[in-house]
Amino acid sequence: MPSNRESAIRDYYRALFRSWGAQHWWPADSVFEVVVGAFLTQNTAWTNVERALANLRKAGLLSVEGIRNVRLPRLERLIRPSGYFRQKARRLKIFIEFLDAKYAGSLDLLFSQPTGKLREELLELNGVGPETADSILLYAGNHPVFVVDAYTRRILARHDIVPEKADYEEIRELFEHSLSPLAEGQHEGSLPSGQRESVRGGSSHAPSAMSTASRPPLVQIYNEMHGLFVGVGKFHCGKSQPKCDGCPLQRFLPANK
Repeated sequence: MPSNRESAIRDYYRALFRSWGAQHWWPADSVFEVVVGAFLTQNTAWTNVERALANLRKAGLLSVEGIRNVRLPRLERLIRPSGYFRQKARRLKIFIEFLDAKYAGSLDLLFSQPTGKLREELLELNGVGPETADSILLYAGNHPVFVVDAYTRRILARHDIVPEKADYEEIRELFEHSLSPLAEGQHEGSLPSGQRESVRGGSSHAPSAMSTASRPPLVQIYNEMHGLFVGVGKFHCGKSQPKCDGCPLQRFLPANK
């Protein structure tokens, strides 16, 4: 029998998706843009990442070849809006060196690897923690892994699902076990037909080449759930002052049960 926690996660998914629809994560025009964005979004707001990506795009460097050939000081200048730009520039260079050495510079070959093997390899790279690795796997590679971020922890803690300092892997496995039945059709709540083009609320982005690309049902559900939780975190479940009124998850708070 499913645990109460797993049932709650499925209820949250249904409530959020019915209220806000598809979130169109990750907003990008190419697989490599997703990879770069996963590095740049570390410790900064997405608006800053967009400025850095725009600089790379304008310079014609938003590609494997572009990052490979650009000199480090210029790369630092271009991605400066994302913050920690020296650190992030080195990490992008390290990723390209890894891609070239192990996969002949091919993202297709990289993402054709088994999920567990590739996750271990990514986690061995400098500056790649679980959240960055899983963002790359899910959003760029269409691998079925759930991305856990600070918003996820905060929401779950306030709903008494897990402690705020719970282990990353514990939370990831909880979401993966909870959401997998939705993709198998065992519960209502999988993506309704015709909803993938909608942008209704939450942390929605305009449709992009990557956000509208075809992907397996389970990958799509993990994708949507992470984006929906980001919306809750940004607009309702703030770090210091929660704004519960109007949140689709308000009725699930322990005080309201």
